[in-house]
Amino acid sequence: MHDDNDQSQRREAKHRQAMEKQKASVDASIQAAEIERGVAILLTGNGKGKSSSAFGMVMRALGYGHRVGVIQFIKGQQLSGEELYLRDKCPDVTFYQMGTGFTWDTQDRSGDIAAAERTWAEAVPLLRDPAYDLVVLDELTYMLAFDYLPEAAVLAAIADRPREQSVVVTGRGGGSALQDIMDTVSEVRDVKHAFASGIKARKGVDY
Repeated sequence: MHDDNDQSQRREAKHRQAMEKQKASVDASIQAAEIERGVAILLTGNGKGKSSSAFGMVMRALGYGHRVGVIQFIKGQQLSGEELYLRDKCPDVTFYQMGTGFTWDTQDRSGDIAAAERTWAEAVPLLRDPAYDLVVLDELTYMLAFDYLPEAAVLAAIADRPREQSVVVTGRGGGSALQDIMDTVSEVRDVKHAFASGIKARKGVDY
C-alpha cells in the first residue's frame, strides 16, 4: 500500500512539473504576441468541416456584437441549416450567396465566371468597409483554382482590407499565393467519411 502511495505521488509530481512547463511556454507565447489587428484565416483541405468551422466563427463574432458579412461562392440553391439560421434569425448579418450550384452541375464556364464576378462584386465593398469586423468568403478558393476571378485582384483586396477586420476564406486549394498572405492556414484532412460507406448526408449534421 505504501509503494502504491509513493508511485501515485511520483505521478502527481511528474504531472505537475509537465503542466508547469507547458503553462510557462503558453504564457511566454501570449506575452510575445503584441500585435493587435484583424487576422486572415484560410480553412482548406479535402476533409469535411471547413465551412462549418467558418460559421462557428460567425457565431462567435456575433456573440461579441461584431458586424459580420458572409459571401458564398459555388454553394447550391438549397440553403444549409446555418445559412437558414443566418437568414431568418440574424438579419444584421450581410449574407449573399452565388446560388448557381456547383460547377459540375452547371457545366457552363462562361455563366459560372459571370456569376463569380457578380458575387465578388458583393464581397469587395465589405472588404473595404472598416465597420465589418469579420468577413467570410466561403468556397472562394475554387474561384481562383478554376480561374474564374483574377488572383491578383482577389489577393490585393484581402491584403488591403481595414486593419481591424478579420477575413476567413474556405475551400480546397487556392494556390500558394493565397496561403502566403494569410496569417493562419488550417488544413482539414479527410480521414473517414460516412458518404464513402453509402450513408446519406444528414440534415442538421452535414447540411
